[in-house]
Amino acid sequence: MREPMNVTATAERSGGWWAVEVPEIPGLFTQARRLDQIDAMVRDAAGMLGREVGTVTVEPRLSEQDERMLAELLDARRQASEAQSHASSLTRATVDALRAQGMTVRDVADIIGVTPQRVSTIANA
Repeated sequence: MREPMNVTATAERSGGWWAVEVPEIPGLFTQARRLDQIDAMVRDAAGMLGREVGTVTVEPRLSEQDERMLAELLDARRQASEAQSHASSLTRATVDALRAQGMTVRDVADIIGVTPQRVSTIANA
C-alpha cells in the first residue's frame, strides 16, 4: 500500500456549495456545504479511488474583490495587534515612571484611565 500523501484541496463557491478539486489525485472532485467539511469529504473520495490521504490543506478560491477585502482585513488586524502591543508597552512604562515618582496607585489609575487594580497588576508584573 502507498504511503498517505499530503494534498491541497482547492475550493470554489458554486451556488450554496464549495466545489472541491484535489490536483494531486486526478479525478478527485467532491463538494461540501462548509469549508470545515472538506477534509472529511476529500478523505472519503480519495478512499473510493483507492488512495490514502495524510494532511489535507484547504485553499478557498475567492473572487478578486473578496481577496482584496480579505487582504485589507488581515492587514488591519495586524496593525491593530501591533498598536495594542505598543500601547501595552507604553502603559507599563508609564505606570513604572509615575510610581517611581512616588504617585499612589489611585493617582496613576486616574491619570492613565484604568482601574487601581490594573495599575497594581502592571506594577507587580
